[in-house]
Amino acid sequence: MKLYFQYLRARIAHIALLFAFFLIFLVSFFLYRLPLRAVLYPAALCLLLGILFAVFDFLKMKQRLLELKKLKGADHGLPDTLPPAHGPEAAVWREIAAGQSDARRHELARAEQDFRNMTDYYTLWVHQIKTPIAAMRLKLQEEDTALARSLRSDLGRIERYVEMVMTYLRLNTDSTDYVIRQYALDGILRPVFRQFSGEFILRKLSLRYEPTDEKVLTDEKWLAFVLGQLISNALKYTREGEISVYMEAPGTLCIRDTGIGIAPEDLPRVFEESYTGETGRKDHRASGIGLYLCRRICDRLGHGLSIESEVGKGTTVRIDLSRRVLPIE
Repeated sequence: MKLYFQYLRARIAHIALLFAFFLIFLVSFFLYRLPLRAVLYPAALCLLLGILFAVFDFLKMKQRLLELKKLKGADHGLPDTLPPAHGPEAAVWREIAAGQSDARRHELARAEQDFRNMTDYYTLWVHQIKTPIAAMRLKLQEEDTALARSLRSDLGRIERYVEMVMTYLRLNTDSTDYVIRQYALDGILRPVFRQFSGEFILRKLSLRYEPTDEKVLTDEKWLAFVLGQLISNALKYTREGEISVYMEAPGTLCIRDTGIGIAPEDLPRVFEESYTGETGRKDHRASGIGLYLCRRICDRLGHGLSIESEVGKGTTVRIDLSRRVLPIE
């Protein structure tokens, strides 16, 4: 019914013109003192033909609308799939739509090429930067001084930043290298702990770890990246105390620290891209990318991720590993 009234509003000028013609004939017959019945009969015939034409025109318009709604939101092949143009005005609109569609395709192709070029550049940069990092690490392994331990910790942080760059780029591409299968969770956790062992020693923090004996359906490399980011954050904002890693039923891994905590108003937004919050503004090294990447990776792996925190008392991050939404490879 709504469409019918829209059609009547769109054709109001034609309807008014039809009644105007009828009135002209009616007035003319009246002035010439001709029988009015002589005009009523052809007027009724014209009205009947007009109604039949209106029904036919309405059905055609409805069909065109259905075809256009199917194309709504289409970006590719738009000019070839548009309904035929009826009249010069519709033909011009069709040409405008074709031009806009071509421009959109060219813009998308250029953006995709720019992104590929950027990805290739940063991939090359990452491979090149890893060489001097590895060389510095080998040189520092020969020394066991406080300065050497501090430099090794800084090198580890640089390696994580480099890995974060590549992770960010991979998450924005269609291709993935996920290998989803059953893994021993402890086998993923222990290498992450070894990676940060130097920082635990330097910061004089203790690690409280309870072996989980859990099997999880996940991707080992991507989950290890998430765990590394969460441990890194816990170390960054914990001045004293400990970091605890333990299982919480059902199938939930918890990482709890005794750090400075997160302000209540910042908690709902900690997973947003580039959001650093009050804590991040105080620590100028914060980028707001780490937790954003963790959330995106967990979403792709089918794992839940949540945070609860209290200022001055610490933060607890929970990863729900119990969900089974991905096929085993």
